[in-house]
Amino acid sequence: MAARSTGVGVTTGSLARKLGVSPTTLRSWDRRYGIGPAERTDGRHRRWTPEDVAMLQEMCRFTAEGLPPAEAARAAKERARDRTRSPALTHTRPPAAPRAPKSPPATALPAGAPASRPGTGLPLGDVRQECRGLARAAVRLDAAAVQSLLTTAVETHGLATAWAEVMVPTLRAVGRRWESSGDRYVEVEHLLSWHISATLRYVYVRSVGKARTGEPPVLLACLPGEPHTLPLEALGAVLTERGVPALTLGGAVPAEALAAAVRRVGPAAVVLWSQSRSTANLPLARHVAGTRWGVRGARTQSPVLLSGPGWGGDSDPGHPGLLRPRRLDDALRMLGVSECQGRGTTADGSGHTALGIGN
Repeated sequence: MAARSTGVGVTTGSLARKLGVSPTTLRSWDRRYGIGPAERTDGRHRRWTPEDVAMLQEMCRFTAEGLPPAEAARAAKERARDRTRSPALTHTRPPAAPRAPKSPPATALPAGAPASRPGTGLPLGDVRQECRGLARAAVRLDAAAVQSLLTTAVETHGLATAWAEVMVPTLRAVGRRWESSGDRYVEVEHLLSWHISATLRYVYVRSVGKARTGEPPVLLACLPGEPHTLPLEALGAVLTERGVPALTLGGAVPAEALAAAVRRVGPAAVVLWSQSRSTANLPLARHVAGTRWGVRGARTQSPVLLSGPGWGGDSDPGHPGLLRPRRLDDALRMLGVSECQGRGTTADGSGHTALGIGN
């Protein structure tokens, strides 16, 4: 109360930057849901006290969990009233947030449909509710909420579905907004990518010990000059989750190192990722597909999967050792991995999920 009476507090612009929303959104929440500062200096200018900020942060967390803004505002105000009635509540574990309704699987976006609902500032389209919560948390730079939502998505839907229907749509939306607004959203993209990578690697580390021993691994590598590794990390994690050994070399693997790894490892297959046409190297892919390995008199070759949008739209690469998967289930089928092996199919069991960003 002393803070309010002396006018101490942050401005709407400062609070909007902290929460990752626009000042217009804060004013709209105040007008629609009554979740605003209790007092205004000179009767008009908003000054947000620490209590006001805490209430708005809780509302943002609730919306990240999938609650509609009106319901999230009611829950946040109820929490604030509870703390006012009993200050001891601030030192105890808060009650669980209201449960959001379960979202149906994503469907195709009908012609003429709006690009997105308001609230995230990102063009998400017709996607799972988890995408909207993840986007809101990423825009706020709320690392704890981002990680919690990613972990929940993997545990709920399996890794393949979480990747294709939660992670990829959100990454695409952030990438589109980044491209259209300069570098305004680069920090959002970096935060989201880092936590997605951490989630994928956690699944890999958790599963790698369960992969079948005595079998040659699937070798995963980005082409020279290609730094985008997330799709390969996703495929590698799904493979290990299903018991298939995977060896990931990461981004921008030099041609000599790639050829040497094929000869040393004798992989069951090689997956080469290219995000853009500038890194797609068909002569190198043909060279890898033609590389023979093994003992003299019993040498063999590894099939090569050309993955990623950089290879273009042709489904037939025109070489017997080259394959062109378009989706994650295509790649798994070409690698001889059962759809029902481990977790990772879609909620309806179809397994129709995208392999990577822009593929």
